[in-house]
Amino acid sequence: MDWHPHATVAVIVEKEGKFLLVEELSSGEIVFNQPAGHIEEGETFIEAACRETLEESAWYVEPKYLTGFYVYKSGNNNTTYHRACFYAEALKRDADRTLDDGIIRAVWMTRDEIVSNLDKLRSPMVLQCIDDYLAGKNYPLALIHEHSN
Repeated sequence: MDWHPHATVAVIVEKEGKFLLVEELSSGEIVFNQPAGHIEEGETFIEAACRETLEESAWYVEPKYLTGFYVYKSGNNNTTYHRACFYAEALKRDADRTLDDGIIRAVWMTRDEIVSNLDKLRSPMVLQCIDDYLAGKNYPLALIHEHSN
């Protein structure tokens, strides 16, 4: 049996008590998620986090620290996702940027608004990452060692 985990990143951005989420189409349903996605070949964790956030929300960000690593096996597609979640500061929004296919819009929501949409979260990792951030879990970016050839 071949098993292929999916290496992903997610980014928490908070401004004035609201969190940046994307409303997207996934498996035929409209769901909310942090800006997130797969790490591409040759990309570092940080580069992937910045790229995914820009592509999905039109926000340029600067990752400040790692919130944690998460593992989730989806009941929808039986895929195991390994997520590195970062907290990042919002720098600026590119209002003219077209968002990735499947992304409906970027939206800012309070934690209470996120909880009231619990059934619309793409995975339990969405709220878990936010709660870990709110609990003060943060690890220096220097924790990540990436070696190239």
